Amino acid sequence: MNQNNDKKSSGVGIYLLFLALGISVGLIAGGEIIKRIYVSGTTVVAPQPSTDQSVTVQETVPVQDDILLSRKNAIVKATRAIAPCVVGIVVTQIQVVRDRYYTNEFLDFFFNPQIQPRYQQIESIGSGFVIRKDGIILTNYHVVENAAKLFVNFANGKRLEGKVIGVDARSDLAVIAVEKGEFQQVVFGNSDEAMTGEWVIAIGNPFLNFINDVHPTVTVGVVSALNRNFAPSAGVYYQGMIQTDAAINPGNSGGPLANALGEVIGINTFIFTGSNDNKGSIGIGFAIPIKRAQRVADELITYGMRRQVWTGISVQDLNRAIALSLGYNSTDGVVIAGIQQGSPGEKAGLQNNDIILQLGNRIIQSHLDIDGFFLDYFVGDKVQMVILRKGKQLNVQLTLSEFKSEK
Repeated sequence: MNQNNDKKSSGVGIYLLFLALGISVGLIAGGEIIKRIYVSGTTVVAPQPSTDQSVTVQETVPVQDDILLSRKNAIVKATRAIAPCVVGIVVTQIQVVRDRYYTNEFLDFFFNPQIQPRYQQIESIGSGFVIRKDGIILTNYHVVENAAKLFVNFANGKRLEGKVIGVDARSDLAVIAVEKGEFQQVVFGNSDEAMTGEWVIAIGNPFLNFINDVHPTVTVGVVSALNRNFAPSAGVYYQGMIQTDAAINPGNSGGPLANALGEVIGINTFIFTGSNDNKGSIGIGFAIPIKRAQRVADELITYGMRRQVWTGISVQDLNRAIALSLGYNSTDGVVIAGIQQGSPGEKAGLQNNDIILQLGNRIIQSHLDIDGFFLDYFVGDKVQMVILRKGKQLNVQLTLSEFKSEK
């Protein structure tokens, strides 16, 4: 009898043990089911910590915070870094207004001496950016050309009178200064490292005079192409230009072109437009590489002008007859026709009848390939040349000197 009771007690104990285990497993499974149902809804719940150390615990990121982070992208950060350095430039020019009935100055002098020329003030606008904390600003030459007076408007609302301290019309660059102070300056990038297809930001102030708003305008695009060269126009050489589809409009001239790191890589200078009725941007704009602009700015700040480089050599194009007389079977290149005594060309060992095949990285086919070449070279720079002398190819190094008018 006692044995049977013991057996029954033992059986009940085992049953209760399995029942307890079953309930525990059920609760755990139920919990997982609940969690899975919760996860499948609109609210995401992070999984519970596991005793298995191989399981990675993930934190929940609210949807709103995730969107906010995506909005504060590289373009936004770069813009916030550059915008305070961008200025609007208002230039006043004095122009002579001719009388509509008397257009011959010679006749006016003799027959209408009482008629005095009338002058009119013309205002134009452009952009620029601070390159030194003491108030030195870089812009295009055509922005400040013939300026009788100019004012610089900063993004914080400050308006200061500026003065031109140096210009280089050939490269369309100018440096202006405002009174001493502490200003935020841009960070320069390396325009030689610009990549076709990378994001770029154009910043300027095209609305300064129209809506009286000093805050700059931002447009975004990509680098469309590099090293675009244009034939000289009115003595201006646009060589090695950065092409972009970031919208550039009148008033943007002189403003910075920046990469996604917030580094300035160019100066927005001109655009191609559509028909005569459409003067706005059509997505083809060009910027001067900042590497050249920095060196020009240094020259203008130090010397008040850009010193003109001097080689002391003169060249002419090759034709078939000249080439054959030199034992050369091509008309590519230019032949040295003269070398000034004591010039850099003479010091480099160049000789008459040497054929120049290459300057730096540029292949020379005619004198047109030399036009604008020295835009990126300054006094003291060394130019690597490849020449042909009596059928033998030679490498020559030419050190540029400053041109003196008395030479």
